[in-house]
Amino acid sequence: METFFNQLLEFFFVLIGLQLMYTAFKTFKDSNNSKRIGSALFWLDLGLLFMFGKILPSLVSGILVALLGVITLFKQFEVGKFTPVKQEKLEARAKKFGNWIFVPVLSLAVVSVALAMKIPESSKSAIGVAAICGIILAMLIFKSSPKEMVQESDRMVQAMGTSGVLPQLLAALGAIFATAGVGEVISKMIGGFVPEGNRLIGVIAYVLGMVIFTAIMGNGFAAFTVITAGIGIPFVIMQGADPAIAGALALTAGYCGTLLTPMAANFNILPASLLEMKNTYGVIKEQVPITIIMIIAHIALMYFWAF
Repeated sequence: METFFNQLLEFFFVLIGLQLMYTAFKTFKDSNNSKRIGSALFWLDLGLLFMFGKILPSLVSGILVALLGVITLFKQFEVGKFTPVKQEKLEARAKKFGNWIFVPVLSLAVVSVALAMKIPESSKSAIGVAAICGIILAMLIFKSSPKEMVQESDRMVQAMGTSGVLPQLLAALGAIFATAGVGEVISKMIGGFVPEGNRLIGVIAYVLGMVIFTAIMGNGFAAFTVITAGIGIPFVIMQGADPAIAGALALTAGYCGTLLTPMAANFNILPASLLEMKNTYGVIKEQVPITIIMIIAHIALMYFWAF
């Protein structure tokens, strides 16, 4: 069973790669894009990494990743432009479908969680299965064709631009930091001012460490390994905290950092771009008050609940 779902995961990577290659083709044909060659090469490069990353030699994968950076460094990438849909048409469709527009989105969470709970081996590929279900539901509800689906996927990919690569790069960076022993360095630094045996200070350091490191890296999962090794284990768990409760709260505390950083581009910068907000950091600005409340709540929950 596990082998099947691992193969299914690779199938989803191939699907993503094919979509990226389609975007590369459309970008190359876009005469209005002044940097269409560099932009098309970027999407083609990324598509190859998704499709063949598992079988490519490490050196080749490294060169392809470096090429992505070179393209953006020399400003040879440009986001494609699309003809905006008329406001009247958008309002008419919104009235026609009402709350049905949320069904495909909600199905992502429902299907992926249900599948992962019923079949634990499917956890790696559950979100891919849920995405396929969401697409099918969307096509049935809105009576759209496969061609429209591919075109809209292309529009979304191009709207994300280079920000779409950040989650993969930051997750890899977290693994590199952990292997390099960054957690041990942080542990020694924190040990210099956190009183031994002081649970409250340890909890505060753990929560704020997750918030700050997640804000720096833009990814709570990448920060979790490093901060838990450097702060969570020696200053919270070793002081008697329940590892399951402390760890779960630490990870959600990291999400507080996600709300505060442009590094979490898919959450904070992409919505501002899609909504054509005047302030690029407008989403982050609106989230600050709630984030502060959530940080305080996490400190209180971890201190009173984990011990």
